[in-house]
Amino acid sequence: MGRRPRAGVVLAAVVALAAAVVPAASAHEGRAAPKAPATAVLDGARLQRTKIRLDHGDAGLRHALAGLTARADGWLDQGPWTVVDKPKPAPGGDVHDYLSQAPYWWPSQPATADNPWGCPYVQRDGQRNPEVDTGTDRQDVEKVFDSSYDLALAWYYTGRKQYARKAADVLRTWFLAPDTRMNPNLDHGQFIPCRYDGRAIGIIDFSQSYTSVLDAVAILDTGAPGWSRTDRTAMRAWNTDFRDWLLNSPFGTEEGAAANNHGTFYDMQLAALAYATGDGDLARRTVLAARSRRIDPQIAADGTQPQELARTRSWHYSTFDLVAYTRLAAIGRHVGVDLWAYRGPDGQSLFKAVGQLLPAATGAAPWPYPELEFHRFAASDVVHAAADAGDRAARAAVPRLEAPPGGDLWALRPAAEQLDSIAG
Repeated sequence: MGRRPRAGVVLAAVVALAAAVVPAASAHEGRAAPKAPATAVLDGARLQRTKIRLDHGDAGLRHALAGLTARADGWLDQGPWTVVDKPKPAPGGDVHDYLSQAPYWWPSQPATADNPWGCPYVQRDGQRNPEVDTGTDRQDVEKVFDSSYDLALAWYYTGRKQYARKAADVLRTWFLAPDTRMNPNLDHGQFIPCRYDGRAIGIIDFSQSYTSVLDAVAILDTGAPGWSRTDRTAMRAWNTDFRDWLLNSPFGTEEGAAANNHGTFYDMQLAALAYATGDGDLARRTVLAARSRRIDPQIAADGTQPQELARTRSWHYSTFDLVAYTRLAAIGRHVGVDLWAYRGPDGQSLFKAVGQLLPAATGAAPWPYPELEFHRFAASDVVHAAADAGDRAARAAVPRLEAPPGGDLWALRPAAEQLDSIAG
């Protein structure tokens, strides 16, 4: 909260600098200053400053903007998607309930008329069963998350109405329209055929990316065409119901107690939902509690993450957990908590955890732990986040990072994403 006056001073300086270098007869003359969106993870004031730089022809941002608009253009002829069009409803029979299948569980027997699923299912950690991408909502909801985020950002930076209208259509169809909306629960996430109708672990289907929807909505709320006050009110109500389900349901309670990346992502999602729905106290408590509840037991004194190193995809999961931490730290910024500054009783910190990735992230050394499919670029965003938070080693590493497929968009959406795919 105390950042606002300082952001205003910086904004004024940016405007003054732009006025000094742009001719008075600029095509942008008379354009109203863009609003700073009340984003949960992204820094709205930073987006506002970036928008002003783009409006005044900042050449350094053109390449990133081209990458973002290319992604947005790719969504224009896709979707919208709906939870009700899966081949079979979730257990219980309500087509409005979200359904996904556990990714690392496989049939152990041939499918027969008496055993059509090939049960019992057995676990193969890190090996994704292709069944999970057919017959459930998982792939479609990921498209909802990604498309609404890309389209909202592209509208904000370019002002092109088609981006905003498409984002609004995607969000209304999945979350709001009575015939196609999703119920605000994850009672049937990551079910295992013949074993569980749903599991608490399925919450991560949303927690790893749903905060992008929260930020997309906040961006559209600044005045996007096609996104009405009614939409805004209805989306806030959906998010409030979902927040309360996370807090009070047995699955939410169980996932919140998870000791690995599931718990980190749960906290990140809950804090973002609390902030977006006006419960700043809950958001602040959640971020504060993560210091002793998450960082202390999850990050070792040397910065390694032992629980993630034990996985067959140790590089993926080490970066994955830090995506949650860096996004949680970004939410903390909005509620007066500096998670980057925290030091645990053994010296644990987010800076140390990112530091453990730097040799492999820059190509200076191989990753020394098990990894089925190593992608150096997976760490790029979390290194950017540490650099922005003031870490000198991370700042020095940024020029040596490998850009992810599609290019480095950090300048336009400075919030960490999981850049490699576990489906890879």
